[in-house]
Amino acid sequence: MPDLSIVVPAYNEGSAIVACLDQIVASVATPFEILVVYDTEEDTTAPFVADYAHADPRVRPTLNTYGRGPAQAIRFGLDHAQAPIAVVTMADGSDEAGLIDAMAQLVAEGAVVVAASRYMPGGRQIGGPPVKRTLSRLAGVSLYWFGRVGTHDATSAFKAYSTAFVREARIESDRGFEIGLELVGKAKHMGRRVAEVPTTWRDRTAGASNFRVAAWLPTYLRWYWRALRPGRGRRATGRKEMR
Repeated sequence: MPDLSIVVPAYNEGSAIVACLDQIVASVATPFEILVVYDTEEDTTAPFVADYAHADPRVRPTLNTYGRGPAQAIRFGLDHAQAPIAVVTMADGSDEAGLIDAMAQLVAEGAVVVAASRYMPGGRQIGGPPVKRTLSRLAGVSLYWFGRVGTHDATSAFKAYSTAFVREARIESDRGFEIGLELVGKAKHMGRRVAEVPTTWRDRTAGASNFRVAAWLPTYLRWYWRALRPGRGRRATGRKEMR
């Protein structure tokens, strides 16, 4: 059994998924499995993942049967993760795969959610749509200071989780990438530890982003207000510098 499940939601990434998988495989030392989750057998990602899996059986081509969209793909991947720790990372290469081991270690030490944070000291964001970037920063920083959620970057999709906590919390999100925000808020209200590590996020250099600000903003706001409400939360005291 792997110690770590890495969930990669993918949508028509084609051959670009190979570079993403190469980066993860080269960077992660913890015994792992990688679930590349796509919505249909016709997805252009599927044949490249199948070829990769023939050479490396730690890669699991995973057909999502919960319904289309990133939230359903992430939920399906987390539900089918075999390890006690799961990391969700994007297929576009924007996340730092070199942080995955450190994030998993913080979960092993007792955090139930670990965010790769763009907005904490040492973190940064390079590129990306200005509106999305501004809204994300405002949400993250305000939730840290006023919501006491334990991370400066609650909206980050690049997170590590205790899979036992995820199953206890019961994911409700079903549209966009708001699962990360939902689980941070639930961890706070359940009195569980949230930690973060600084990351440099870089906008994708190939393909098109599937993030839809206008379509998904209502669901983000729903979980934002829930996370902002008073609860049993506390700021994390876990390690901050993992370089």
